[in-house]
Amino acid sequence: MATHMDPVLSENKTVMNRNVKNKKSLWKQLAENKYLIILFLPTLIYFLLFKYVPMFGIVVAFKDYNIFKGVWASDWVGFKYFTTFFSSPDFFTLLRNTFLLGFYKLIFGFPAPIILALLLNELKNILFKRFVQSVSYMPHFLSNVVVASMIIMFLSPNHGLVNEIINLFGFESINFIVEKEWFRTIYVTSGIWQHLGWSTIIYLAALANIDPQLYEAAEIDGANRWQKTWNVTIPSLIPAMVILFLLDIGNIIELGFEKVFLLQTPVTYETSDVLATYVYRTGLVQGSFSYATAIDLFTSVIGIVFVVSGNYLARKSGNSLW
Repeated sequence: MATHMDPVLSENKTVMNRNVKNKKSLWKQLAENKYLIILFLPTLIYFLLFKYVPMFGIVVAFKDYNIFKGVWASDWVGFKYFTTFFSSPDFFTLLRNTFLLGFYKLIFGFPAPIILALLLNELKNILFKRFVQSVSYMPHFLSNVVVASMIIMFLSPNHGLVNEIINLFGFESINFIVEKEWFRTIYVTSGIWQHLGWSTIIYLAALANIDPQLYEAAEIDGANRWQKTWNVTIPSLIPAMVILFLLDIGNIIELGFEKVFLLQTPVTYETSDVLATYVYRTGLVQGSFSYATAIDLFTSVIGIVFVVSGNYLARKSGNSLW
């Protein structure tokens, strides 16, 4: 019997010794990287406090929340508010507006920084290149309140810059802010202008890491500038493009609340009212906290579905988030 047990005991001891070594190596790694961990701690604390702890509020979507009773004492209602939202006449309008704004933003906004990065990469004048980069970065640091105010001023029918140009060509002024047909164009184009330069940074960093020998080999093979861009530069950008594209897909439904809220008017609700602004009105203005939480949870679930689906498709090309 002892002869049969001895190999088992020795194997267990080996596993225990291996675990002890792994623990020691883990603590050793932590000690060696303690400064990096200290730098990472503020980010970790931020996400824990403002991203993960608030997830506790999801339970409100399944309760008839009463502010005086509290979360746990409020009655459970299950999927009542979800079915109420799905059967609401505003459901398809809100979903359509949110999806179209996100889709247009993705289709027209995603290629813009790539094109700018490729153009900047071809510039030989370093001073002019830095000037263009600085000018294109600056709008990103403006708050949405400032950006919305600038847009309203530029598009004003009374002495607005855009309407002044229109008047020079003999056309009548257009009140863009109250024209529902113009809202999506205004939102998408202003977003491209605001974040174009900042998004270019990642692509410029990817371009800087391209091996110059690839360009030299292509030049030896007789490739012109366009052929080198198409066969060397763009393929080298694909990993960064895929990752940023997947992140943008997740934001198709979760549009920023501030800018839409600041630019929309009751006259333009037909094309400007999105899930985020509807949640604000029903939750904070009307006090329907459970209903608003259910809508917001639905928005997050749709965003996760988009990211997972996009990542599944990207994985087939060998570039994905996980």
